[in-house]
Amino acid sequence: MAEIKYQPVPHNHEAFLKKAKKRRGFEAAYQALAVEYAVANEMLTARSRAGLTQEAVASRMGTTKSTVSRLESGGKHAPSLTSLKKYAAAVGCKVEIKLVPQR
Repeated sequence: MAEIKYQPVPHNHEAFLKKAKKRRGFEAAYQALAVEYAVANEMLTARSRAGLTQEAVASRMGTTKSTVSRLESGGKHAPSLTSLKKYAAAVGCKVEIKLVPQR
């Protein structure tokens, strides 16, 4: 079966955040999940750069589209390191992890 070329939906994350930050409690909730959102953003960026759909990534990982969707959602369904490595390989990347001292 031929792979479907991924065509990302335009999304201005900065505009989204500017609007969302006006909601009460958003900033604290967003900051509490900052690392999870950063990982999800990296995953989405890598998939977009690879020009792949969630279905194509799922096929390469040997899993389902719904699993890939959960992995990319951030928040509650943070990927395990094993899943993250499989995802990275599926989109032509490798995982690098860095621990940064707190200020």
